[in-house]
Amino acid sequence: MKITEHIAQAKGETLFSFEIIPPVKGRSIQELYDNIDPLMEFNPPFIDVTTSREEYVYIDRDGLLDKKLTRMRPGTLGICASIKHKYDVDTVPHVLCGGFTKEETEYLLVDCHYLGIDNVMALRGDAMREEKYFEATRGGHLYASDLVKQIHGLNEGKYLHEVIETDNCADFCVGVAGYPEKHMEAPSLKTDLKRLKEKVELGANYVVTQMFFDNKKYFEFVDAARDMGIDVPIIPGIKPIAVKKHLQLLPQVFRVDIPEELIEAVEGCKNNKEVRQVGVEWCIAQSKELKAAGVPVLHYYSMGKSDNIKAIAQAVF
Repeated sequence: MKITEHIAQAKGETLFSFEIIPPVKGRSIQELYDNIDPLMEFNPPFIDVTTSREEYVYIDRDGLLDKKLTRMRPGTLGICASIKHKYDVDTVPHVLCGGFTKEETEYLLVDCHYLGIDNVMALRGDAMREEKYFEATRGGHLYASDLVKQIHGLNEGKYLHEVIETDNCADFCVGVAGYPEKHMEAPSLKTDLKRLKEKVELGANYVVTQMFFDNKKYFEFVDAARDMGIDVPIIPGIKPIAVKKHLQLLPQVFRVDIPEELIEAVEGCKNNKEVRQVGVEWCIAQSKELKAAGVPVLHYYSMGKSDNIKAIAQAVF
């Protein structure tokens, strides 16, 4: 079922969903199941599965370093299929521009269609570690808007090298990212919203925001989006702070502001166990306010750990 259909069927009730990261290759998928199991009691209609782009590794060959390109966390589509089968829940694979050619993207989408996966999240992805700025893979897309256009075209039977008339076209529900505090590369929030509107006009059906810690930023973002004519569901993405290092890491990586009250609470903790509890309590307060405001879904970035997300969900749902 499409995300938009789940939202419509909820008739105004706020849904619970979360996002997981594939395990590093060589690890067991059981680790994922162990973290998903405790969250299924909250009846998530869908689970997102991230995709990691390729990266360089250096292998020692008798004193010489051999530079190789590899994917440390492959298996997004296989994990989606496995979770869908095991839990009878919709899964949302993240489809990236970075690291994939247009042909590879088309093959992935065809596989999604065969597997009965109705939703995909279209993202540009990050630059490689060796790159200062994002560069398109040779034969790939530079912008998420181009990726949305390709997916929407496939819904109409338009493949890269031919148009196929069929009664069995894909019909993907396409999600895209939104940034309440603007994308780090955008010159202004207004410009960023123009890019978001372009993705919606090209076929995006819903938006999931990057994490934020001040609900005011989300509400202002939604108001600005509506004023610009963006009328699709805007789902807030939330992440609880779990370790002290997040005070430096999250602003550095995601360019988000952390409220002074939360900073002081974290800095006053004696250890990361206390930090984790502060993060849970802050996230509960965030979630309750958002739920009271009637957001369609509360989407949690679990980062592969479920104990804090479960504690939050128990207090909110």
